[in-house]
Amino acid sequence: MWQKLSLRARINLLLALVLALGLAINIARLVIEAGPRVQAEDQSVIRLAREFIETIVAGLNDAPDPEARLDRVVQDLSRLRHVSITRQDDASAKLPERRSETTDERAAPAWFVAMVHPEQTSVRVPITVRGQPQSLLITSHPDDEMAEIWDGIVTQLEVGTAIAVALFLVTMLVIGRALSPLEALSQAMTNIEAGLYDARVEPGGAPELAAICSKLNHLAATLGAAVDDKRQLAERTVSLQDSERKEIARELHDEFGPYLFALRAHAGALMRLSETGVPDPGALRKHGGAILEQVNALQQFNRRILERLRPVGLAELGLREALGALLRLWGESHPDVSIETSISNALGPTGETADLTIYRIVQEALTNVFRHAGATSVDITIEPGEPPTGLRGGRGCALVRISDNGRGLQPDHRLGLGLTGMRERILALGGTLRIASGDDGVTVEARVPTAARA
Repeated sequence: MWQKLSLRARINLLLALVLALGLAINIARLVIEAGPRVQAEDQSVIRLAREFIETIVAGLNDAPDPEARLDRVVQDLSRLRHVSITRQDDASAKLPERRSETTDERAAPAWFVAMVHPEQTSVRVPITVRGQPQSLLITSHPDDEMAEIWDGIVTQLEVGTAIAVALFLVTMLVIGRALSPLEALSQAMTNIEAGLYDARVEPGGAPELAAICSKLNHLAATLGAAVDDKRQLAERTVSLQDSERKEIARELHDEFGPYLFALRAHAGALMRLSETGVPDPGALRKHGGAILEQVNALQQFNRRILERLRPVGLAELGLREALGALLRLWGESHPDVSIETSISNALGPTGETADLTIYRIVQEALTNVFRHAGATSVDITIEPGEPPTGLRGGRGCALVRISDNGRGLQPDHRLGLGLTGMRERILALGGTLRIASGDDGVTVEARVPTAARA
């Protein structure tokens, strides 16, 4: 049952139990102290009565009628509130019945009297009247004292209960106001789970809850921004895919179409020559050579298309060899540019997806350097790096850095489709891409998540 209670209900229940326990302990203390108080009152009253009797009885035998004088003394002393005095001879030992000197409204209940003062306290005082031994029985009646104690207990119970209830209500109100953000937090979490990332919670309550509200608001804003980025990334991915398909379709139409038309024309000419009685060897060689040229052009164009779709030899030779072949091609076509490469041996296996991403980053960066930078030197470094924040699954990270000494980017420069596509690809993998431009050139730095390490 305790586990099913809310935090507010638990706190309120604990507070009620503590207040009830404190009140019960205080009442129990008063009840425990009641017995000694009544006993002390008994002893004090009886001692005073005994001393008073001894003082009066001392001159009793000098009176003309001692018996009458003793009766008057006993009658006068019996009017005392807390004590009763009766004459008894030595053979009589019957105690007088308990008398009540308080009204029914003020009288303590019987169970309380039986618990605090179960037996009356009596003392027999022996006296001698004209040589005859007699005794006076002094009996205490602490009813007023017990009624006063009972009144104190009842008052303490009433006042304590009122204070406890008031304290409980005030504390419950304070706790309710302090924990009120929890309901708003729960509702906000429900909205965030449903995809409503614009849900916000007004910080309030205790400082800890206010801090949680602020952090939840920041989390919701971050998730909303991440979802927007993801949506934009998906849109850009689709857009880039469409652009790439259109470009490939255009090249296929512009390149393949003429080649196929020429092949068809030459093949048709060969078919017509074959129908003649004596074919012309020169015409056959002419059309055959043209066909070979068209096929060779088609093969070269096919390699370029395949290279764009997937680097040749990357899966078979590995990242290091594929990058080496790429850099040799760039070096042969641009001998005036110095290309320095450093690939760390500690990089280890990176995975097929990471290899392709690293290759494309280097390829796109070098394309931009040779087309736009006017650089004379390019430094390429690939080494293990610190994984981006939030990367899970024990995955490593490859740090790819390409720096040139070119003219840098213009302040209003916008990234082209190539680097934009690379950035979105890297972000989709959980990595980061940073492009820094200055007077000493451009630096492209990418953190590419690699395959999980064993």
